Amino acid sequence: MNKGCLIGLGVILLLMTGGLAYYFITQNDNGPERFETVKPEIVDVLNKAVATGSIKPRLEVNVKPQVSGIVDQLYVEAGEIVKKGQKLAKIKLIPSEVNVNSARSNVELARISVAEAERELERQKSVFNKKLDVQEAKRSLDVAIQEAERQETLFKQGIIAEQEFQRSKLEKDIKQNAYDNALLQSKNSLGQFEAQLDIRQQEYEAARNNLQLLREGVTSNSRQVSNVVVATVDGMVLDVPVEEGSSVIERNNYNEGTSIAILADMKSIIFEGKVDESEVGKLKEGMNLLMTVGAIPNQEFDAVLEFISPKGEEEEGTVKFEVKAAIKPYAEDIFLRAGYSANADIIIDRRDQVITIQERDVIYENDKKFVELVTGDQETERAEISTGLSDGLIVEVISGLDTTQLIRVQLDPKAKGEDNDE
Repeated sequence: MNKGCLIGLGVILLLMTGGLAYYFITQNDNGPERFETVKPEIVDVLNKAVATGSIKPRLEVNVKPQVSGIVDQLYVEAGEIVKKGQKLAKIKLIPSEVNVNSARSNVELARISVAEAERELERQKSVFNKKLDVQEAKRSLDVAIQEAERQETLFKQGIIAEQEFQRSKLEKDIKQNAYDNALLQSKNSLGQFEAQLDIRQQEYEAARNNLQLLREGVTSNSRQVSNVVVATVDGMVLDVPVEEGSSVIERNNYNEGTSIAILADMKSIIFEGKVDESEVGKLKEGMNLLMTVGAIPNQEFDAVLEFISPKGEEEEGTVKFEVKAAIKPYAEDIFLRAGYSANADIIIDRRDQVITIQERDVIYENDKKFVELVTGDQETERAEISTGLSDGLIVEVISGLDTTQLIRVQLDPKAKGEDNDE
């Protein structure tokens, strides 16, 4: 039994010795550490700011009724193209009895005022034609004329002095002016009564139109039916937020009114988005944008920045500024719908077709930049380079590299940091 234990122990020791030997042999066969390499590439480098937002029409109009009531009929649906003046809906009026009675009373009062003004005008015409309101001035003038003639005769006979004669002539002139003024005043008074009658007739017509408007929704002297809502601009119907039978309120000084339809010119659309405050200082109007729309994959749209808000708004702890950009013409078979979410890259600076490498492969040391240039089989040496524009992932190489050379890929940031320390 002791002999069996000794044999087993010997076998175990032999196996352990073999395992250790295999481990050391395999470790020695691994050789030097291997690494990945890459060549510089010629690509475009873009320095850009990102804006998130949506597509909106430049002109969007809410069409609202001129009268309150119930939607009796709708003539359009969302998506239709309409022209200015085209009918959109018809409103059925439900006038208040109080308002109708008040309008009737106003019509009667206005009619009485017209009749009174007509009588006053006729009386004034009679006075004017008979010159009743200038009779006193005419008598005074006749007396002054007779007196002036008498004084002239006495002056020629030498009975009175010239001073007396001139005084009589002056008195005649004064009376003549008074008579002329009386005639003019009489004529003006007649004109005032005619104007007064015209005003009263207009008030009467306005009262009648108001009563007719309350009853029928249209006036006799108007080409436009007030209870028929028409398009105010050319464009597309984006939405019809009401249905037949819905109650609507007219637009006035105290109420915005109910929207019957929302119209927009879809031929002129813009991108409206927001940019973080850290990037807005780099922007200026006229910069180009590359816009992508979530609903239209694999398609880019060009735009031009035309507005940067002077005031930011805080959102989720950061300040963002509104920007707007005009979208340039695009393919006719593509339809950009209002409200599409979109992202835009605002091109701050760019380099086209330049030599580039990955930012990760650049080693920074003492304000200088290096790469590990491959010189042989798994052998490298540092080479200083000069860089230009970077987008955060790739960087332009101005000098120190060409596309035929290989550089070591810096996969281990920790090891890269150790190299920097060295």
